[in-house]
Amino acid sequence: MAKTGPTLTRRGLGAMLAVGLLAGGLAGCGNSDTGGDSDTGGDSKKLVLGFSQVGAESGWRTANTNSIKEAATAAGYDLKFDDAQGKQENQIKAIRNFIQQKVDVIAFSPVVESGWDTVLKEAKDAKIPVILTDRAVDSADKTLYKTFIGSDFVKEGKLAGEWLVKEKQSATGPVNIVELQGTTGAAPANDRKKGFAEAIAANPNLKIVASQSGDFTRAGGKQVMEQFLRANPKIDVLFAHNDDMGLGALEAITAAGKVPGKDITIITVDAVKDGMQALADGKFNFIAECSPLLGPQLMDLAKKVKAGETVPTRVETEETTFTQEQAKAALPNRKY
Repeated sequence: MAKTGPTLTRRGLGAMLAVGLLAGGLAGCGNSDTGGDSDTGGDSKKLVLGFSQVGAESGWRTANTNSIKEAATAAGYDLKFDDAQGKQENQIKAIRNFIQQKVDVIAFSPVVESGWDTVLKEAKDAKIPVILTDRAVDSADKTLYKTFIGSDFVKEGKLAGEWLVKEKQSATGPVNIVELQGTTGAAPANDRKKGFAEAIAANPNLKIVASQSGDFTRAGGKQVMEQFLRANPKIDVLFAHNDDMGLGALEAITAAGKVPGKDITIITVDAVKDGMQALADGKFNFIAECSPLLGPQLMDLAKKVKAGETVPTRVETEETTFTQEQAKAALPNRKY
């Protein structure tokens, strides 16, 4: 794993780049009050971006929404924002509304991976480019969208599993793991589960004894962890697909008379402030980062696809991992 010093240096550079995109106009110029937009060759027409968000199920999602809204304002774009409230049918309706409104670019973070071909074909027929953010779709037709921007969820799961393999390398007996999965059918849930399982296969002592969706929410994490604790008298490790479910699980673990971080090793994904604080306090043991600050990169990609420029089919965010000491060092400057 990365040491604290280099990790902070990469994060510092990432923060400076993000500021540069916002302040330097690389994602567009002007602001929402000026009416000017360099993307349109100097005329007064703003780039119109339709964005459908999954919902507001976690601290990560809230930070992601804020990043997109702030970056759109800084770029001078007309952002038409929709909250799908965790329902695919709402998202499909929103995309069709964007098509009807003839926006310049559509971007969305898919609630689930499957079932998008029909509406994406409608966008393609309307000649409106589509950008996937944070989550992918499983469509075989890759021409239905221009690019994906987000994290490598399989890698996040692997990083979590690899840390656990190293942490438990001296174990001579079974290490019982329970897994709090994200929303059923969602790309991060599918991929983090896959990556984690692949990594822990290196040690046959590591066994997942229970795995269930907590729907990426604190309430879901608490409820499912309560069930895990009742059904499994010996739990050594919790792997939660995001911080919020892990934070909910803390309540259940404490109520059961166990000490989180000691009696049960806790690994999560995201690295939002509340999760990082739990790690710094020793209640969590390890976090694989998943950055929500995609706004500036999304605005830059929207400008390019609207102009007909060729863009990479996949744009990944640069992320790291955190131990307790690294979390303590990073928290004072944490932006989300």
